[in-house]
Amino acid sequence: MSGVTVLESRAQLSPVTLLRAGHRTHAEVDTVMQELQRQRIADEIPDTLIFVEHSEVITVGRRAKVDGITAPDGYASREVDRGGGITWHGPGQLVGYPVFRWREESVRKVITLIEEWIIQSLADFGVRAERNTAMMGVWLDRLKIGSIGLQFSQWVSRHGFDINLATPGDRLQAVEGCGLPAGQHTSLATLGHEVPMEAMEAVMLAKMPEILGREMTTERSWNF
Repeated sequence: MSGVTVLESRAQLSPVTLLRAGHRTHAEVDTVMQELQRQRIADEIPDTLIFVEHSEVITVGRRAKVDGITAPDGYASREVDRGGGITWHGPGQLVGYPVFRWREESVRKVITLIEEWIIQSLADFGVRAERNTAMMGVWLDRLKIGSIGLQFSQWVSRHGFDINLATPGDRLQAVEGCGLPAGQHTSLATLGHEVPMEAMEAVMLAKMPEILGREMTTERSWNF
């Protein structure tokens, strides 16, 4: 694992609470994330990971707002306080929101770890994903299949990553997202790879101790 430190002892692992949100709107989860970040900064809760599948929406990041980029016609949208441009979310896409207090020394290191986490997890399904040296995210056959966008407060993160598993039709492909032209984003299903949502979640949790130095110790129901 290039640039990734492997943990030598499970005694070093930090506990993570998992929240499976199921199918929820981005607005609903965003509100909860803000409160969880506040609680994590105050050490009221441990690191918390949300897995969710959103209704279709385009999120508009800070860079997109500065550049005057908006969602295309025919798509619901909402502004968010993460970095980056516009990002498609919707059915068939696994979204993960790590509300973590990071030990790493830079945002780039955090992003590299998350990329590695996704890449190694996909490898378990025979998918040989990779990084792009010029852009963040996860790529396959020169097309983007995973995006990462974070916001930090006192080194506790909010927002997170997405992995396009089996998105519907060409809704994702038609969006000029993350500074890329239409057609540069795709899903694993479109490229001929079947990766079930629950199976992907399970593999990512299994890989988390080695790559992120954390393990899931508690699972909470979504009761907000």
